[in-house]
Amino acid sequence: MKKISILTIWIFSFLLVQCQTKSKNQQTSANMKSVHDFEMITIDGQKVSLSQYKGKVLVIVNVASKCGLTPQYVDLQEFYEQYKNKGVEVLGFPANNFGAQEPGTNSEIKEFCTKNYGVTFPMFAKISVKGDDIHPLYQYLTQKSLNGVLDAPVKWNFQKFIIDKDGKVVESIEPTITVTDPKFKETLKKLL
Repeated sequence: MKKISILTIWIFSFLLVQCQTKSKNQQTSANMKSVHDFEMITIDGQKVSLSQYKGKVLVIVNVASKCGLTPQYVDLQEFYEQYKNKGVEVLGFPANNFGAQEPGTNSEIKEFCTKNYGVTFPMFAKISVKGDDIHPLYQYLTQKSLNGVLDAPVKWNFQKFIIDKDGKVVESIEPTITVTDPKFKETLKKLL
């Protein structure tokens, strides 16, 4: 009888903490008016405010090292080099939500991206981009009730969100569409 009671209490406590965490994340993202309101952790462990990107067009992308789409790092890096002096930033967010395709630590991810793809665009600490533990930034990006523009649940690695100079969501781009796509570039040029 005691085992059942202890197990019941443990399960109840676990579920309560999960609900509180989910509620806290929703409250946090609900108070955000733009991407610029979020503070994130870089891949090197530094806390930064996304407000440092005010006045720039952002391409926010969830990335993974062991995905069939991982070669998109090449296009993302070339795109970044071409547009970084024109007011565009690429922000990479490693996520392990799809097929455990980003299993590494932040330092392993950074080493992989630098060594294999020469990535120099800002990379951030690994986060969750869907599910019960979705990061508040991705709640904001994917829910029209929060961003005011569109519902765009992340479908797979390398989904891209285009953000205007004011930090507002403009469009979500399918994972298989690269930054070299004419439609993508057309949308981007309108924002510059």
